[in-house]
Formats: sequence, structure tokens, C-alpha cells
Amino acid sequence: MNENNTEWLSHLSEEIVADAHGNLLDAYVIALEGWRRGLKLRWHVKDSEKFSEMRTWFVDRPGQLFSLSSDQKTHYFFRTRGDKVSNEAVDIGKDKEKTKKILSEDGVRVPNGRQFTKEKTNQEIIEFAGQIGYPIVIKPTDGSFGRGVISNISSSGELAYSLDYLRNELGYEDIILEQFIPGNDYRLYVVGNKVVAAMHRMPPNVIGDGVNTVRALIDIKNDERKLNPRLVSCLIKADNECIDYIGRHGYTLESVPDNGEQVFLNSKGNISLGGDPIDVFDELPQHIKDYAVKAVQAVPGLHHGAVDMIFDPNTNESYIIELNPTSQLGGLLYPIQGKSRDIPNAIIDYYFPETISEKEKTNTFFDFHDVLDPLQNRDAVVTTVTPCPQDKIYMKKYIATGNVQELGYHRGLRKHAFERFLHGYIMRMDNGDIEVVIGGTDPEMVDDFKHAFWEDEERAQVIEVREEPYDEPLKVGFEIKTDLKTQLEELQMYKQELEATEKALKKAELERRKYYESFSWKATTPVRAVGSMFKKLRK
Repeated sequence: MNENNTEWLSHLSEEIVADAHGNLLDAYVIALEGWRRGLKLRWHVKDSEKFSEMRTWFVDRPGQLFSLSSDQKTHYFFRTRGDKVSNEAVDIGKDKEKTKKILSEDGVRVPNGRQFTKEKTNQEIIEFAGQIGYPIVIKPTDGSFGRGVISNISSSGELAYSLDYLRNELGYEDIILEQFIPGNDYRLYVVGNKVVAAMHRMPPNVIGDGVNTVRALIDIKNDERKLNPRLVSCLIKADNECIDYIGRHGYTLESVPDNGEQVFLNSKGNISLGGDPIDVFDELPQHIKDYAVKAVQAVPGLHHGAVDMIFDPNTNESYIIELNPTSQLGGLLYPIQGKSRDIPNAIIDYYFPETISEKEKTNTFFDFHDVLDPLQNRDAVVTTVTPCPQDKIYMKKYIATGNVQELGYHRGLRKHAFERFLHGYIMRMDNGDIEVVIGGTDPEMVDDFKHAFWEDEERAQVIEVREEPYDEPLKVGFEIKTDLKTQLEELQMYKQELEATEKALKKAELERRKYYESFSWKATTPVRAVGSMFKKLRK
């Protein structure tokens, strides 16, 4: 895999999204775009405010529900889907059979097929396959991420085996059978009346080097995928399905492919199952993009979402496979080939057109974990993110040399940063120096921070402070980054403080019980009762 990180969006770099993976990544990039434009960003728990009315799922874990507000309006988002998308559109998108019916009625091509409930026998399904003709595809009615999809079935015997596997081993009793469409698997993302991103979802594969086995090549490719913010959670699995697939094509996991030989490990292009996201937005013909827009507009209330389609080069026709109103964006934002497409920008443009600006995007971001902590600890049902600085950010890096390693000194520098309304971090360096990055909208305050290094002679002896330019992403707030040893020492200190506090509480409780059980307390009970009655009478 040849990743080209320079093709990714610089304002969504690996550092910026490091704390957000999977579904959290999708929510974070949309929220971040709105926050950077000056919109008020709040994160919510399940069923908070308007979310009690929206279709959501698996949201017990915070980080997928957020709202963005301007002075005039508020919009609510579940992952990538905003509240302009109706619940009815979501229900249609989740029901594959209903989706096909609506698209077909609007003149959009879909594969010929039928849904079969658990009451239908395998024999009935096999008979229907004979009517529409092989090859065919079967998949669960409620499946997702390509799970349970078996494609390019070419005979009744193979279909019987696949039905038994799908229904009995995987437990999917309700299934869809449809004709297999040869061609490239594309995912396009539509916002309003235009396509804003498109990728070819290539099935999992490895390229031989004439030395390594298929198993080793999978490991090598997975190591590369771990460097990709989306693919880190979508590694290729050398499971039984993979072994069976390559076996039918003359390979085993111990085969050594020739140099440059491409070995496909599965037929499914789903990124979550190890597929490769390849940007094709510039190469894709306009008629394919127009067809995706037509498909989205066929569903009432579906203002934006993903369109999965197969383009058959033999007929030059596109077939819509699925619509996804709550689509993941990672493959489109972090392709392994081509350019990243700014879908978050397009979505926020659609919901808040008044915030559209030619101004260069800021590289500021916020600490995702800190924002979600109160929700995860159940201390709050809504958290509000500190507003993003809207003016130009001036930044500098300072390197301080001397006896500057004491944590108390670092906390003092952080206090100086807060007093000057600055953001940044302090980080210990291996040679004993400290690196301090400072940024803010007032260049005089950024320059003035240099004096703070010399103002704590009791806890630090500074020999020299050097200045360097800095143009990397800047996290809002101020962080004291410590090495692992210091973190362990601090953790041990906090544990000791907690143990001392718990011990003091137990001691106080013991003293309280002794007092209440004492002779003097029991003897004065009537006096306290009379006093309490007297207080009530006075009221």
C-alpha cells in the first residue's frame, strides 16, 4: 500500500484526529469544522434535547451526539447525519427492500432480486435464483459493513451451501437474493444536489514481492494500515473466509506471490473488512455522479448521505446497491491513493451557509477526551467546548535550558499562559530541556510570554531560552506533557492522597458512631427533642 499523506487534508492531520477513531472520528470531524467556524459546539448524552426524537443507535458511549449553534439556529447531529435528514429517510435507508422499491419506482436502476423471510425455505430461494439467473448475491436484510454478504454465486449447489452457512452458522434467517452485477464498487457522498467525494472500494488484497508469503504480506499491509486514522480499526483478517476465498483461486496463506502479483483476499470492498479506499472523484464520469444525486433525491427527506453503487463497464450502466444516511467518512477523508475530500466542509456549508468564508482554515483543535469526560463520568448530560479563536493565531516555540524539570515550575508557566489567554503545551525533553509551544490571537502576549520563564527562581534556574517558529496544529487549552516515569510518579502520589483521604473519612465515621453511642449523647436526647419542638413552635 502506498499511502500519500500529503494528499490528506492538512487541517485534519493525524495529530488532530488522534483521539477519535471509528464512529468517533466521523462525529469529531463534522463537529470540528463547525467549531472552527465560530459555532457553539456542545456534546450530548443519549436522548438529550432533540436527540430523543432522532433515530440513533449504540450511543450509550458519549462522543457521537453533538449540536452546533449560531445566533439564529441550532442543528443536531448523530455522527455524520444532521437533523435535516428525516427519521423516515433513515428508516428507508435501513430497509434494503424498501430502498430498492423507492429507487426503482423513481427510475433508478437496482439489481433484480427479492427479500425472503425466515419462513421461506432454502428450496424456494434456490428456485427464485433459477428464475433471475446466475450469478447472484445473497446478504442479510439487517446486515451492515458487508457482514454475511456472499457474492458471485454461480450455481444452485453453491447457493445451497451459502444459504446453510448464512442461515445456520451466522444466524441470518431473513435474507435478500439479487442478481450479481460485475464491475467496480464505488461509494459516493452526496450533499444537496452535488457529489462532494467518491472512492473506489477495492476488496482486500496484497501485492507480492517474490519473497514474503501471503500471511506475511497481510501483516506488512496491516502495519501500514495502522498509520491511517480510518484504517487503523479496519485491519485485514486472515480468517476462514479469507482462507476459503484464496483457496478457490489457488493460494494458501503460505503461498509466495511473484513480485508485483496482486492477490485478492476477499470479494467484498467494504473498508471495515479490509478493503482499500481509493479516491476517484476527479476520474469518475459526470453521469455516474448525477446518478448518485438522483438516487438520494428519490428518497424524501434524505438531504445528504452515501450512495453505494456498482458501475458495470460492459453496459456502461450504474446500479445502486445501498443508500446510507449515517455513513462513515473515514475512507473518503483518508484514502490510500488520491486526494482527501472535505466532506465536513460541505456538510457545514449546507447547514450553516452563513458561515461560508474564503478565510484560510485554522489548525486549532480541542481535546476530545477532556470534553467527553464529564459525560462519561455522568457528571453532566451536556458539555460545551471552549470557543475556537476566530482571529489569526500567532505561535512560537520556546526551548528552555537549565534546571527546569520541576512540575511545580511547569504549572506556574501554565498559569502565565492562562493569564495571557494563550494556548499550547509544555513537554519535557530527553536532554533535560523543556519545549514550550505558545499560541494566541495577540502577538504581543505571545512575545511577552518569554519573560515568564525567568519569574520563578525558587523552582527553576533558567540558563537560556531560545525561540523558534511554529506552524503545527494547536490544541486549545494548555497541556503539561510528561514522560511515562513522571506520570507514574504522579499517579502514585494521587493514589496515596486518595488512600489518606479514605482513611481520614473512615476515622471520622468511627468517631461519629462512638459519639452517637456514647452515654452523654443518649442522656441528652430528651433535651434535644424539646429544643427541636421549641424551634418548630417559633417558626
